[in-house]
Amino acid sequence: MDIKQELVRYYRWLRQYGNNDSHSGNASVRVADYLWVTPTGACADTLTAEDLVRCPLTGPCSQGASLDGPLHQQVYQRNPSARAVLHSHGPYTVAATLDGQDFIPLDFEGQLYFPRVPVAVIAYEAYVEKAPSAVAELLISYPVAVVRGHGVYACGETLNLAYKWSCSLELSARTALIARGAGTAGLS
Repeated sequence: MDIKQELVRYYRWLRQYGNNDSHSGNASVRVADYLWVTPTGACADTLTAEDLVRCPLTGPCSQGASLDGPLHQQVYQRNPSARAVLHSHGPYTVAATLDGQDFIPLDFEGQLYFPRVPVAVIAYEAYVEKAPSAVAELLISYPVAVVRGHGVYACGETLNLAYKWSCSLELSARTALIARGAGTAGLS
């Protein structure tokens, strides 16, 4: 499958499986010294490979690129092994991290994949300015990070791996919130 079609497929799956609404989140894939990124305001239900925006790895993003285009650029610049970045708004992850504290999964898979998920606290009005550097810095050491009240950023050596991190974190957050509601969180 063409890399652009694959990017569209994974972006669409984030919507299909409840991690994004119709027009939220964004996604990119690195190819050599450039990246393909979803356009600003992209609709996952209607996005095509031809809609993706090619941006250089360094320098200004191309016109029409996602608002998070510079964030994707910085992730690739700081983490040479990263080939894919997915940004989603998983409701359980957003809810579980609204306190701004790092997320510690309670479930086995969560602990296996990411025993600690860092949460960046960035004022909403400063997001565009501060998020690229803050998120890129976290994704050097962690496969997934959260911006409080906003959502998940996952990177991987493949789109499939970034997707796995996104989905695994959402399931871990859902499990944690169910456990808290049942009064079993923290019990062994």
